[in-house]
Amino acid sequence: MTYLCLGIAIVGEVVATTALKASESFTRLGPSALTVAGYALAFYCLSLSLRALPTGIAYAIWSGAGIVLISLISWLVYRQSLDLPAVVGMALILAGVLVINLFSKSVAH
Repeated sequence: MTYLCLGIAIVGEVVATTALKASESFTRLGPSALTVAGYALAFYCLSLSLRALPTGIAYAIWSGAGIVLISLISWLVYRQSLDLPAVVGMALILAGVLVINLFSKSVAH
């Protein structure tokens, strides 16, 4: 259940950030409302995951996965380019999240 909440928090944050771009600085109502709702859902679900996960671990997973996902969505939807250092950096972020989840004794398995 902890990781389900964390996964929902990640998806909520990614949806909200994608909608934030589409809101055009909060001048469009639909994307603006989606941004607020997405962030509210993200923080609520993140708070639920903090019942079982250490804050630093939960935040590392949440932010790392969010960075990678929003970068991929920005590349696909908004045609924002990613250069080699950006791709390498995101691969390192993913590697860090995997190391935390597979090897850290701080994470309940």
